[in-house]
Amino acid sequence: MDVDLGPRSYPIEVRGGHAAKETDFEDFVRERLEATWAGRGCRKALVVCDAQIQDIWGDRYARHTTNLGLKTRIAEVPTGEKSKSPEALISLYDRLIDLEADRHTLVVAVGGGVIGDLAGFAAASFNRGLPLIMVPTTLLAQVDSSVGGKTGINHPRGKNLIGAFHQPIGVWIDLESLDTLPPREFRSGLAEVLKYGVIQDAVFFDFLENNAEKALARDETVLLHLVSRSCRLKADVVEKDELEHTGLRAILNYGHTVAHAIENVAGYGAYLHGEAVGAGMVAEARLAARLGWIEAALADRIERLVRRLELPATIEGCDMERLIGAMKHDKKNKLGRIRFVLPRKLGSVELTDAPTEDDVREVLRGMMR
Repeated sequence: MDVDLGPRSYPIEVRGGHAAKETDFEDFVRERLEATWAGRGCRKALVVCDAQIQDIWGDRYARHTTNLGLKTRIAEVPTGEKSKSPEALISLYDRLIDLEADRHTLVVAVGGGVIGDLAGFAAASFNRGLPLIMVPTTLLAQVDSSVGGKTGINHPRGKNLIGAFHQPIGVWIDLESLDTLPPREFRSGLAEVLKYGVIQDAVFFDFLENNAEKALARDETVLLHLVSRSCRLKADVVEKDELEHTGLRAILNYGHTVAHAIENVAGYGAYLHGEAVGAGMVAEARLAARLGWIEAALADRIERLVRRLELPATIEGCDMERLIGAMKHDKKNKLGRIRFVLPRKLGSVELTDAPTEDDVREVLRGMMR
């Protein structure tokens, strides 16, 4: 499939891991380099990967770029959110300078969302922009952060405060990488898959509902559809609102007003992002039902699927007033009002500030443990 952004368009290639050939990635990279101005002069590559997966995936993709005749170096990044830092970014700049990188040097981001954000921002900012290929190896990154061009790092005073839009020249998704993903990380990714069903595609929600156990078992046929359809739905939004100017891209934040508050109050790391999103989607469905936007039965249905995917549907370890305080600092807010993305029906959502703080308290009260 393609993300249609005019001159910045790029393909997303999703492969069932056990059917893919070793040389497929090399063919993909060769075609993408030949299709772009920066790529046609490419002679070097920096493969950026998570330290935990370098031996499994980083070395593999570095071998592929070497096979293409590119002088290749690997930049190993420590695992975790702490690597989205100015210090880690400077370290990548150092590696690029050591490589004598020019504007044609390829950056290959191999890993989860942290790697994509960090390597993507290095590619966006070094020499005013380098060609970038995303190779997401977690389910969450495959269905969400690898598509759309958002890159960035954290500042000591806030997450993702420093960043840029920088579209890759291609996204390569090999489902084989999910074989080594820990179960908790895998379930976290399923939260974002579920989200697409609620915000854009009721039929997709039905499919996940009917195949929840197969998804958890990592059935390749089911996963191929879940990942491919999620990428297509994300791409549809990005094509209409690449730079977040129209507000449409905000629909991707269903569940995230509450989720970001949970992550903030519980402490980053207590909840994986998808776990917080699972609880956030339940809370925001309950808010929609409280406003009369949807039937309570639909909120129940969403909660049941969250639970079947073994994601949290309650909130633990958080103070309710601190949660509301954190929501007051959400980037979607306007004129001092907390804004949520709430379902109008299955497959359709709306950004709104309709819920009062009392509405929020009532919903949270029923979920606190």
